Amino acid sequence: MTTIASPVSLLTVEKIQSVIDAMPMQGRIMLRLIMLQYFDVTDEEILYIVADQPDPRCVAGTKPTNSTMTKESIKVVTDRRDQYRRQVRLKRERTWLQCESLRRLLQLREAFADRARTLLTERFAVSAETLDTLRESARTVLPRPATRLLDQRWDADEIPAEDYQQQRLSIEYQTQLRMAEKYRKRLDLAERERQSAIYAPLQDHEIGHVWGIPAGSLAARKVKYLTHYLHALQASLQSDAASAATSPLDLWKDTFSVLAEQPIPRSLSTYDGLEKTESALIDKLTAMIWGSLAEESEVKFWTSLVFGASSNAMHSEITRNLFGLQRLTTILNDMDASPEAVDEELLKRTAPIPKPEVGVLEAPAEPPVKELSEMQAQILNSMRGEDATGRASDKW
Repeated sequence: MTTIASPVSLLTVEKIQSVIDAMPMQGRIMLRLIMLQYFDVTDEEILYIVADQPDPRCVAGTKPTNSTMTKESIKVVTDRRDQYRRQVRLKRERTWLQCESLRRLLQLREAFADRARTLLTERFAVSAETLDTLRESARTVLPRPATRLLDQRWDADEIPAEDYQQQRLSIEYQTQLRMAEKYRKRLDLAERERQSAIYAPLQDHEIGHVWGIPAGSLAARKVKYLTHYLHALQASLQSDAASAATSPLDLWKDTFSVLAEQPIPRSLSTYDGLEKTESALIDKLTAMIWGSLAEESEVKFWTSLVFGASSNAMHSEITRNLFGLQRLTTILNDMDASPEAVDEELLKRTAPIPKPEVGVLEAPAEPPVKELSEMQAQILNSMRGEDATGRASDKW
């Protein structure tokens, strides 16, 4: 029995590209603008757009005497193309980075919770019923007050070190479970946003802003060339399948599905001031990955990672970049998430603070540094000199 390939399996990026390339210039421009996050509008097509724009002097009733194609008009169209291309591609990359980061973070929190449960069972002989109770109450427990009370009991010598670590590890187990649930919900929302982003064409008003033609002309051309594209694509697929009797397909949606499978080009990002210094940002990202970042700080930090260093950041900002999310994925790829490393981190995090031994003499305190008086500081500054900004010079 001969098996005929389905049109879905035959739809490829090359097939889509060949159908678009075979269209008239106006149709190619329309399709590439609609799918700007996957295709580029070439310089030749930009020149066509500039020449195709209506002359404002004709609208005003004045007969034009020369061409309106100038370097300035070409630059305007090029800048608008670059603006929308950057906007849609950054959104696609951001949603993908969100999903990948959250998927890895969810796996880490589940791994930490599993290892904490194993340590409680094997090292501290906690029963399965107690662990199930801890899991059920993880959503409502307040870790900070419980940890504070445990620390107070340790400082007052009311609890031995082994019991302290057992209870502290129980709190950590519940914290990791609660964070895993939070990341799972975030991942669901991020995945829906990613699906919305990859299927989103450039809007009519955005295409009109680039092309500079009236809305009526734009709508007519869009309907004409979308129909042309879908008919040509359907004919090509049926020809390749060697069968005219094919099931109806949503070729427009399938086009975006196939294009979305391409690798996402990584944008060039520079440090944008998040967390004030790059080293502070890396430290906070590392703490977030290991699950040691306070929950109340983690929510605000994740929001700043997704939407930029500014709380009022917009997707269309020219300065917007994905530095934080890119660094997060890099650290996730480089970290050691083996069971041994996780166990070591959990035991280190839950260990009690060592107390000074009884009878050991404390080291004598260093004498306090004597501060300079105002007159002495003024004399010292006058001897060192000042730079143009009024600050003390460091040349001496």
